[in-house]
Amino acid sequence: MAYASELSVITKAKDLCSYIMTITDKSPKRFRFTLVSRLQNYGLDIIEYLIKANEIYVPNVQSQEMADRVNLQRSAMSRLKLLGYISELAMKQQCILPKQYEQITKQVYDVQNLLGAWMNSDKKRYESRR
Repeated sequence: MAYASELSVITKAKDLCSYIMTITDKSPKRFRFTLVSRLQNYGLDIIEYLIKANEIYVPNVQSQEMADRVNLQRSAMSRLKLLGYISELAMKQQCILPKQYEQITKQVYDVQNLLGAWMNSDKKRYESRR
């Protein structure tokens, strides 16, 4: 359930993760400890990184907090790219259906765009504080 004050990137990431959990529940058992676990863990990692980044208070641009926030945002972006690749591999191995891969790709793209916008917004906001 999304909170009114929750960042849209976090809400979209939660939707993505929920979708992954739903579709991988029906994946062939032979993929349970490889592709399925990777898809699920990457989905959860993305949410974790985004929530942690959002919880960091940044007192100034040169602070360790700012560096931590940027690192968490970048980690989330990296996980999104990995999730995209693993979902493509999962489709090719018939672990998930092409329509499911298409849906994951669309949702990954949405989260990447929102995350990129958040990172750019932070950059502009903190540059104006210098």
